Amino acid sequence: MPELDSVSELVEPVMVAAFEGWNDAGEAASAAIEHLAAIWGSTELVSLDSEDYYDFQVTRPRVKSVEGSSEAIRWPGVKVSLARPPGGRDVVLVQGSEPSMRWRGFAGDLLSVARELGVRRVVLLGALLADVPHTRPVPVTSVFSHPELGRAMALEPTTYDGPTGIVGVLHEAFSAAGVETFSLWAAVPHYVAQPPSPKATLALVRRLEDTLDLPVRLGDLPEDSRAWERGVDELSAQDSDIAGYVRSLEEAKDAAELPEASGEAIAREFERYLRRRGSGS
Repeated sequence: MPELDSVSELVEPVMVAAFEGWNDAGEAASAAIEHLAAIWGSTELVSLDSEDYYDFQVTRPRVKSVEGSSEAIRWPGVKVSLARPPGGRDVVLVQGSEPSMRWRGFAGDLLSVARELGVRRVVLLGALLADVPHTRPVPVTSVFSHPELGRAMALEPTTYDGPTGIVGVLHEAFSAAGVETFSLWAAVPHYVAQPPSPKATLALVRRLEDTLDLPVRLGDLPEDSRAWERGVDELSAQDSDIAGYVRSLEEAKDAAELPEASGEAIAREFERYLRRRGSGS
């Protein structure tokens, strides 16, 4: 168990975590953590020992060579960092590669870190490939430790039933320990699965504002999202089969009831705008 004795008492800390790999289609979730670290700045507190949780033949370490000389090897792992947004609660950021083994032990270690830091709310981020059109708002579905939490945040519950990754395992472990836990999942169009996926990252960051109760500067994400969508438009226009497929997805999406277009969703977006404006973001 990592030592955190030197960390001062945090202010209403919330933990936000994402993991590269199976849980991270288009690297949308890990990019959201990187965005938070960039806009707020972060200081690494501790890393979880990679020897305990990684099969290095599955998740290999990386080496970089410069002019024939190799630099230090970068081992896979998970780091825990602290961000201190202005005028609000502290945010503990967790990022790294999905562990390849001993998930229960890993969950126990991360839960111990959260308890030692006084964390009472955890937000887990994920992204999955789905039959959704790139031209429509990115659906973000949720899992929450108590139904009333989901209702209070107006979160769209998921109906997923199938294999899970470390995000699902952590969600169960934190929920069972009595920690308020949310998992937010962005849907990435499966026909543009390659990273980056800034539109999905932007959708996750916007939903994070609600669960963190903090304004989050969006930076370049809105423009990156529009540029990404324009690029996919151009690619699909060059292939009639893909263009037809996208149209069928659009028709199916438009025919369904869209929570993104509801008055409640519009009100949430306005509240986010006021929150950012009040913070000077």
